[in-house]
Amino acid sequence: MATSPAIPTSSLNPRAPIRVVPLRVDDRLTAPAPSAPPATAPKLTYRGGPLLTAVQVFTFFWGDGWQAQPQAGLMPQIIQFFDYVVTSPLLDQLAEYGAPGHAIGRGANLGASPIAAALGPSVADSAIQQFVQQQISTNSAVPQPTPNSLYFVYLPPGVSVSLGGASSCATFCGYHNDINGQIFYAVMPYPDCTGCSSSLTTIDSITSTSSHELCEAITDPIPGQGWYDDSNGEIGDICAWQTKQLGAYTVQLEWSNHAGSCI
Repeated sequence: MATSPAIPTSSLNPRAPIRVVPLRVDDRLTAPAPSAPPATAPKLTYRGGPLLTAVQVFTFFWGDGWQAQPQAGLMPQIIQFFDYVVTSPLLDQLAEYGAPGHAIGRGANLGASPIAAALGPSVADSAIQQFVQQQISTNSAVPQPTPNSLYFVYLPPGVSVSLGGASSCATFCGYHNDINGQIFYAVMPYPDCTGCSSSLTTIDSITSTSSHELCEAITDPIPGQGWYDDSNGEIGDICAWQTKQLGAYTVQLEWSNHAGSCI
């Protein structure tokens, strides 16, 4: 397994809490407000950790629910979205978050794999980590991890995700994480609740949340050790649920230090 370039541990801040896509209810985000308003406008700073400079996406559709309609029809749409977005202007705007020797550019979509499984009503993040590692070890269709690999895991309707005592569709709509600083992944629960779909269609909810986590995983693959704002979180957190049309897809706006706004 390829590893990221060695980074002196003294240059890294302690790991930040995993940031999530918050629920949206009647145009209000349910994520708790900071204890005090930031004294200055949001500004991401680089903490010295790894960046995904040419992201390589691979997608899992985990669970038997993906075999039924309309989910089966959504799978090719999600794959086509990644075909487009990893070589789109959304990736170009992340170039400002490069670092010496780590220029961020466009990436590639390496494919997808539906994995049949009778999942229970809830899946823990620890089980998702085990699933990703098992697939890498045993499934020949799955590319081996590199410093730029990013594995997306989509769950079917009726299956929530538990993370640190919180649950999807009750507290959050998606997140990204790492396994031992070597394997990077993002988790996409199905948006079958109002708080994770708002007024968007299902596919637009999925592409908006997916773009949020894609950009955050590229710029801060180990939470808090890439580009981060101690008061406001990651690049997508600052702009949560603000969207734009990019090609045929709905994507989330992302914070730009250069522009001083969500773009």
